[in-house]
Amino acid sequence: MYLITSAVAFIGFHLYNYFLKKKKIVVGIDNINDYYDRKFKLDRQ
Repeated sequence: MYLITSAVAFIGFHLYNYFLKKKKIVVGIDNINDYYDRKFKLDRQ
């Protein structure tokens, strides 16, 4: 099992998808705040 923080940020998003394609169990955590455009991160969920 893998725990990925910042799961909807650029690197976390791609790392999350990488492990899913390898059929691994993945848990993603992210703090969706107003620092970046919220729509950008919400579209990646």
